[in-house]
Amino acid sequence: MKTLLKRKPTLEVNLQPIGRRIEVPAGTNLLDAARLAGVELVAVCGGEGTCGTCRLRPVSGQLSPRTLTEEAELSADDLAAGYRLACQAAVLSDVRIDIPPESFTTPQRLQLEGQEIPTELDPLVVPLEIAVPPPSLGDLRSDLTRLRDVLAALGHADLRFSLPVSADLPEKLRANNWRIRLAIRDDEVVAILHPISLVTRHPSLSTLYGLAVDVGTTKLAAYLVNLETGETAAQAGAMNPQIAYGEDVISRITYANEHADGSKILQAKLVEALDHLLGDLCAEANVSRQQVVEAVIVGNTAMHHLFVGLPVKQLGESPYVAAVGEAMQFPASQVGLELAVGAYVYLPPNIAGYVGADHVSMLLGAGGAELFEPRRSEERKGNFNKPSRLRGKTIVALDIGTNTEISLFHAGRHYSCSCASGPAFEGAHISDGMRAAPGAIERVRIEGEKVKVHTIGGGAAVGICGSGILDVVAGLLEAGLLDKRGVLKGNHPNLRVANNTKEFVLTPAERSSIGRELKVTRQDVNEIQLAKGAIRAGIEILLEEAGIEDQDIELFIVAGAFGTYLDLESAIRIGMFPDLPRPRFEQVGNAAGSGARKLLVSKQQRRLADEIAREVNYVELAVHPDFMKIYVKALAFGL
Repeated sequence: MKTLLKRKPTLEVNLQPIGRRIEVPAGTNLLDAARLAGVELVAVCGGEGTCGTCRLRPVSGQLSPRTLTEEAELSADDLAAGYRLACQAAVLSDVRIDIPPESFTTPQRLQLEGQEIPTELDPLVVPLEIAVPPPSLGDLRSDLTRLRDVLAALGHADLRFSLPVSADLPEKLRANNWRIRLAIRDDEVVAILHPISLVTRHPSLSTLYGLAVDVGTTKLAAYLVNLETGETAAQAGAMNPQIAYGEDVISRITYANEHADGSKILQAKLVEALDHLLGDLCAEANVSRQQVVEAVIVGNTAMHHLFVGLPVKQLGESPYVAAVGEAMQFPASQVGLELAVGAYVYLPPNIAGYVGADHVSMLLGAGGAELFEPRRSEERKGNFNKPSRLRGKTIVALDIGTNTEISLFHAGRHYSCSCASGPAFEGAHISDGMRAAPGAIERVRIEGEKVKVHTIGGGAAVGICGSGILDVVAGLLEAGLLDKRGVLKGNHPNLRVANNTKEFVLTPAERSSIGRELKVTRQDVNEIQLAKGAIRAGIEILLEEAGIEDQDIELFIVAGAFGTYLDLESAIRIGMFPDLPRPRFEQVGNAAGSGARKLLVSKQQRRLADEIAREVNYVELAVHPDFMKIYVKALAFGL
C-alpha cells in the first residue's frame, strides 16, 4: 500500500538578504512569490525566461528541476554555483533564497556616513620615488641588486622584498625608464608603482590608497582612502552575503560547525563580496587595484574569525573564547583579496567574547583618545591641552545591531559588554518585518484614531523595518493601547483579534503593495521587548559595575545604521535608553567605518586600538550574578 505524502497547503519563501517571508501555494514560481512579498526583482522580459536578469540562488529547500530555458540563459559559472531564474523555479517546499544585489530593482538602504574626527596623517605605508641606473654589458647586477644599492645609499639598506613584488620589478623598471615609486610598509616594499614624473597628467595613477571595511553581521560598508591626503575617494555598501546562511552570529557559527566546509563557504562568500566592493570603489575613483596597498577590516569576533578562517566552534560554547584576540596582519593574498601584490590586511584587536574589533573601531571613530583619561601617553606629550567635549566625562557608547556592544567610560575606567539583542531590529522574526529598503515602514505615528506611516522612498508599504517597529511600540504605549508587560489592550479602530490573538493594523490592503494589511502582533511586540530588554540590561549592569546611576551619564553615543535612523524619543519611551536630557544624546552614524579609516591613515590610532583592548574591563553578562534580575526588570516597557 502506497503512502501518500501530504504537502503543506502553503510553503514559506524566505527572501534574503532583504529579510521578507511569504507563504505561497506549492508550485508558485519565485518571481511571483517575490512580487507577492513586495520585493521587486529585475525581469526585463516580464518573466518569460528570455532575459536572464532575475537570477537568484537557493540556499535550502526544494525547487522544481532546472529548465532548458535556464540552461540556455545562465552562464556555466552561474549554473555551477546553483543559480536559478526566479521566473522558472517553482517552490516545492519551504525555501530560503539568496538574491544578489543586481537582481533587485532598487537598492537597500545602507549607512555609510559617520562622524568625521580629524586625524593626524601618519600612515603605515608611505611612498618613495627613486631612479635606478639601467644595466649594461659592463654592469650585469640584477634588477633587485641595483635597486638595493640605491636604497642603501638612501638609508634603506634593510628593506625586504617578497617574491610577488620582486617578480613585478623588471617590468616596472623598464616600462618607466628606470624610475619607479615604491610603497614601503615598515621594513618591506609592498608595491611598485609608476613614478609621478611620468604620469603628470594623471597623478592619481601613482597615488597610494587603502581599503577600509566595516564587516557587520548584516551589512558591509567599504571605503577607498587616499593614504597621502587622508581623504575618502569613494565609498560603497552591500549586504553581507553570509545572511543566506544565518541571520545572527550564533546561526552562522552553527552553520560553520555543522557543515564540512561551512567555515570555508562563509569565508569565500564574504571575500567575494569584499572583492566586488573593491572593484566598484576602484572604478568610481579611477584607481588601479595595484594602488591599494593596505586594507583594514573590522568586525565583531565572529565576523573577524570567519573572514580570517579561524575556528569558531569555541565562540559558540561557554565561556565564548576567541581563538585570537590581539591585532592581526598578513598578506591580503592569503585570504584571496586582490590588492597590490604585496599588500597587507590589518585587523585591530578583539576585546573579549563577542565584543570585537568593530567595537574598538567604533570607539576610535566616536572619539578615540578623547574618550580616555590624562594618563594616556599622548596627553603626556602635551597634545591634549585643548578643550574637549569628551575627556573626563561619564559616557555610554553603543552600536546597536544583531549583537549590540556597549561601553561605559567613568572615572578613568572603561567597562564593556555584549548583549544578544537579536535580529528583530533588522525586521527578522517580525510578522511583516523586513530590512531597511524601499517600501519599508520606517516611521509610525498614532494620532487619535489615525495611524500615519512613512516608508523609505515614499511609496506603497511592503513591510516594516526596525525603526518603524520601534515607533509602533512607543506609539501604542503612548496611546494606552499597550501595557508594560507587552499586552495589547483598549479600543482602537485598528486593533483587532485574528487567529485568537490581538494585532494592530498599520496600513490597509489598498495602501500596501502586497495586497493585504500590514500589522503588528503581540508576538512582534514581544520580540522588541526581548531586544530592548537585553540592551537596557547591558547598560544597567555596566552602570552597576561603575557604581553610578542613569542620571550620571553625561553623554550617550548611539552608533551604527539602526542607531542612525531610530527615533530617540521612541527608544526612550519603550525604556531601551534611559530618560536623559535630550542634548546628552549623540547619533554618530557608522563610527566603526570612521574608525577603520582612521586606522588606515594613522599608526598612532593602531597603538591606541591595542591600548583600548588591553585596558578594558570586560563584563560577561551570562555569568553576572545580577543579570537575570536586571534583565527581567528591563523587559518591562517604559522602564
